[in-house]
This record gives sequence, C-alpha cells and structure tokens, in this order.
Amino acid sequence: MNDSATLWWDRAKDCLCYIEQTLLPGEYVIIECRSIDRLATAIRRLEVRGAPALGVAGAYGITLATRTFPHEDVDTFMAGVRQAAEQLRSTRPTAINLGWGINRVLAALATAHSVDEARAIALREADAIAREDTACCHAIGNNGAALLPGRCTVLTHCNAGALACSSWGTALGVIRSAVMAGKEVKVISCETRPLLQGARLTAWELARDGIDVTVITDSMAAHFMRAGAIDVVIVGADRITRDAVFNKIGTYMHAVCARHHGIPFYVAAPLSTFDPDNTERDVLIEERGREEVTVMGNRTYVPDGAKVKNPAFDATPMDLVTAIITEKGVLHQPIDTRSYLSFRTSH
Repeated sequence: MNDSATLWWDRAKDCLCYIEQTLLPGEYVIIECRSIDRLATAIRRLEVRGAPALGVAGAYGITLATRTFPHEDVDTFMAGVRQAAEQLRSTRPTAINLGWGINRVLAALATAHSVDEARAIALREADAIAREDTACCHAIGNNGAALLPGRCTVLTHCNAGALACSSWGTALGVIRSAVMAGKEVKVISCETRPLLQGARLTAWELARDGIDVTVITDSMAAHFMRAGAIDVVIVGADRITRDAVFNKIGTYMHAVCARHHGIPFYVAAPLSTFDPDNTERDVLIEERGREEVTVMGNRTYVPDGAKVKNPAFDATPMDLVTAIITEKGVLHQPIDTRSYLSFRTSH
C-alpha cells in the first residue's frame, strides 16, 4: 500500500522536494524547490495540489521563506517572511488548508528571538504538520473503511489520494484501509476534466497498489449508477463550510445523481478543511485559465470565437452528503452548524 511521501524537506539539500504531479503518469520527477516564487508557481500550476498537501506545502513554504531572507534583525526578517506568506496564500483562494498551514507556522514563529531560532522553529513545525497529516489520513481511512460493505464498487472523483496529502490519502485512504482490512473493493475513477486528475493520478496510485480501478469519463457516472454498478461514492474536500462541501468541479453532479439512485455519498476530509465560520456564499471559487479547457496535448478543441468557463471547484449542499469522514470520527446527518462546532471543539 502506498504510504510514501508526496512532499518533504530534504535536510541535506535544505530545500523542499515534491513529486511533480502534472507529469504523471508518463514521468515520475522529483522537484527540488528553493524559492518562494518557484513554490507559488508550482501551486498555481498544480504541480502540488490537494487540500491536505497544500496545507503541508504552505507550512514548508514558510520554512523556505526563512531560508530565503538574509540574516537581518528579527523584525525585518519576519516582515519578509510574512510577505512571502501572503504571496503563497493568494495562489489558491478556495482551498482552506493552504492558509491553515501557513498560519500555523507563522504562529509558531512568534516565539523566535533570532533568525536562526526562527529557521529551526519553522522546520520543526512544518515537519510536525506533515507527520500529523499522515496520521490523520490513516485515521480517516480506518473510520471510513468501517462504512464500506465487505464487497463493493466505489466511485471517486478527482484525486484525494496520497498525492493530495503528505501520504496515504483521504478518500483513497478509506479505500486503502478497507482493502487492508480484507474487504473486496473495486474503484471507478472519474477522469475529472479538464485536467484529468482522476485518470492521471487516482488511477496511477491505485494501479500501483494493485487495487482494481476502472477509469470512466465524468459524463458516464449517472449511467453506471442507474445500472447498479456503483455502491458508494467517496470524494475529498477543499473546504467545508456550514452549508456546503467545496470540491473539484463535477462533485455536485455526482452528489445529485447519487441521491437520486439511493447511493451513499461520503466526504473524507480532515478537520483542518472545516470552515464553520463561513457559508457557501462567503467562498471565492477559483476560476482557472481558458487553455485548460480548450487544449489537450498539442491540439486545440475549442474555436477562438467561443467563450469558456473554467471554475476549479463547485459546492455540494450539505443535505446531499450522507456523512463526513474525519480523523476524529464520522459526522452523520443532520449535519448543521451546531454539529460542526461541537464536533470540532469537543475533540
């Protein structure tokens, strides 16, 4: 089972390393990242992606920033680090984990009395976030595995696997944990247009683990639900507000179809993805570039005169969610503001 790291700090080279996800499955390349500008570009280009992984990237990004600025007085040094933090924060406005990881390391730096101490604190805190994320994913996996029948076919969308986290995964972590528990799980992976994260990344992860996976186009999901070929839907999340789950565009469509066909629709996500202080209308959905829709490979499929819309995420109303699987347990319906707040603060 895949529990290898997606991104990590290389102490010998004193830099952030990560798997370059835009090249998969054709090429497996490790990038050595040494500047905030390079990391910001990587996040925008989706070389690093997935809500939990972005939290870890944000944490290591602050560590990277502490290596970028020269030895000056602490106040000037921290001003530069905070400026770098805002540069990183602006790269993906919808996913909440990026800012969460950044903020946690910045808060830890408040105790630093020197530049050297700040650098040590940043790396220590970022490493802790990465370790906690892996443990969190395993806990989500174990909690979610208990919900799956002994033999089932799971539909998933986008990539909520090891590549979207420090390792193991959220939605795919549930599948991995269920397989390890001896359950017979097959996976139908939606390709996830326009960037094909399901076809390129999810299928790559599961095939490498020897888990039965079949790729379909996004528009085939309802057909297979109606045919009785899908027992469960499990997706990840980039932000969970009081009233909605934000995830890769197309998730809402699967939730509507699952409800119509009486299929459980589960969301697997850490508590760091929760945003209980906001509602759907408070969240900015990232709009990505035209070329992601119009071009595949070296060929253009949309005429220049046609307009294109390319929102990266959509919002699934909470009443369509059967349950949310977290590291602390499973939130069942009714899922409302009080249950979010009490669940988050009582654990």
